Amino acid sequence: MRLYTFFRGSSPFRVRIALNLKGVDYEQAFVHLGKGEHRRPEFGAINPQALLPALEDDGHLLQQSLAIIEYLEEKFPQPPLLPEDRHGRARVRSLALLVACEIHPLNNPRVLNYLTKTLGRSEAEKSAWYAHWIHDGLAKFEACLTGTPGTGRFCHGDAPTMADCCLVPQVFNARRYGCDTSHAPTAMRIFDACMALEAFDRAQPSRQPDAEP
Repeated sequence: MRLYTFFRGSSPFRVRIALNLKGVDYEQAFVHLGKGEHRRPEFGAINPQALLPALEDDGHLLQQSLAIIEYLEEKFPQPPLLPEDRHGRARVRSLALLVACEIHPLNNPRVLNYLTKTLGRSEAEKSAWYAHWIHDGLAKFEACLTGTPGTGRFCHGDAPTMADCCLVPQVFNARRYGCDTSHAPTAMRIFDACMALEAFDRAQPSRQPDAEP
């Protein structure tokens, strides 16, 4: 099993967490997003989406982090990253999608680069854009954690799920850009509980072989 990854990318980070939680051994192939290696023809020949992560397994290439995590859930059912009941599964997927579809795309590097390099927005305006959508997204995530049943030590219950795999990289991104997260105390409590686990700690950017200062 080979994971195409970049140490700082939040989407590969999600998959590294899931692989670690499942106890799956995998090889890493490094694709440097900052150097544009994902746009080079040689990577395009591997993954036509030209995005990370990508996972090779059993002769198949899998794309998109949540699809990959669902694949791992089916292939390696234990420990589960989705609850047994359908309502719980829907809640976990909803939380994961809130990060993956509503927060992360607005603050993806290609969006930020478009703001500055194509639309001519200043670094200050870019930072304000980033902080706005982080604040908005984490507020919604916090409301879901506190406003619906199911939240426990982690996003859903007392064991990590796919939702936690998505939350943790997003918090790393927020902190990297100096965003205030104090308005999401439940999410931050869960973040700390996650980072106390070896599977999350080992997946973090600074611990990756391709990590840079």
